[in-house]
Amino acid sequence: MGRLFGTDGVRGVANEEPITSETALRLGRALAFVFRNSSGRHRRILIGKDTRLSGYMLETALESGICSMGVDVWLVGPLPTPGIAFLTRSMRADAGVVISASHNPFQDNGIKFFSREGFKLDDETESHIEQLVYNDAELAKFRARADDIGKAARIDDALGRYLVFLKNCLPRALTFDGLKIAIDCANGAAYKVGPEALEELGADVSPMAVDPDGKNINLNCGAVHLDAIRAKVLAEGAHVGIALDGDGDRVMLIDERGEVFDGDDIMALLGRSMAAQGRLAGSTVVATVMSNFGLEIALRDAGLTLVRTEVGDPAVAREMRLNSYNLGGEQSGHVILMDHSTTGDGLISAMLVLAQMVESGKPLSELRAMRRVPQVLENVPVKNRVPLAEMPNVQRAIVDAERRLAGTGRLLVRYSGTEMLARVMVEGQDAAQITAIAAEIGDAIRQHAGAP
Repeated sequence: MGRLFGTDGVRGVANEEPITSETALRLGRALAFVFRNSSGRHRRILIGKDTRLSGYMLETALESGICSMGVDVWLVGPLPTPGIAFLTRSMRADAGVVISASHNPFQDNGIKFFSREGFKLDDETESHIEQLVYNDAELAKFRARADDIGKAARIDDALGRYLVFLKNCLPRALTFDGLKIAIDCANGAAYKVGPEALEELGADVSPMAVDPDGKNINLNCGAVHLDAIRAKVLAEGAHVGIALDGDGDRVMLIDERGEVFDGDDIMALLGRSMAAQGRLAGSTVVATVMSNFGLEIALRDAGLTLVRTEVGDPAVAREMRLNSYNLGGEQSGHVILMDHSTTGDGLISAMLVLAQMVESGKPLSELRAMRRVPQVLENVPVKNRVPLAEMPNVQRAIVDAERRLAGTGRLLVRYSGTEMLARVMVEGQDAAQITAIAAEIGDAIRQHAGAP
């Protein structure tokens, strides 16, 4: 039995295991069982999704599995992942489900769960659900009787509820009047709420990638494909460009000059601003091992601390909750502002940066709070995740690289938790040197585990 849950829920190719109707139904049953109520009163589980074609299939299967265990379902349709987390909390649901593969192409999909508090489930609960998925006989004992089967209802005002929540994250008197904003919604879950939120706050909004057809999510658009939004910002003279990913939980910004303002930039700016106002808990920002060393320097120069975790927003959120920190995230644009949301929210992150522009009267290019140390990231497609320790050539290349960097940079080699990739990240002052190091280690990995 392979492990079902990865670093961020269950992921895979749609209609291939584990992203099939059959497994989705069992996941729904297992989730309902874990959150069942022994008193007999119907529990409620909320389901949202992005715009992928396979979302319909998986939504129906999850709904069926949950109802079969005597638990009710609330369906909210396409809505950003952080919107599902918010609604799970505000509507007092017992759990939330998001059907999305985030920034991946439409062929992929995923299923991730939120607790009633709006946090992603802990490893222990995921493990329990996984065991139940593969133990149909155990679940069968608790199927609901005919008169106790759960009901499903669609929540028609979900988008409106989330929209109000977004605007309430800003001071009531603050507006975006006079700002021209280009926004790329990746043909994904934020295709409606993104432009509407900015327009209601007074911005002149120029949207793109807001016509989802089930197959064009993240297709040459969104947070991982920035060429189109950059061109739009420059062509239209926008003050800023906002690029969301397919499920709206991460954002990349483009300044008025066409330069990228990523998650590290956002954390540097907001971290220093929050600290100046006495609002940065523990004078600490939480980031992963992938964040640029320049972020660490910028925070240190302001008397602040950077705590690093393993890769993945669940790891960042765990560290934040454990020590009551309120700002953390990833270089990729997944920023968690715990004062507002329990998970990363691309729109909230963007809006708080826009608020900095309004309050300072400065363009985004002048709000950069960190100087980036050169960084190279090489993604190596692999056919299987051979342990790095079992590849002698890779180990020799890593040892040699660390000797050459001699404490002047950082090296990180790891496997992706969501894709069949090995990631080689090298930082240092000499761009040519770190590029060569990344290529050498990448070549060594290809010799052992490279995809054909």
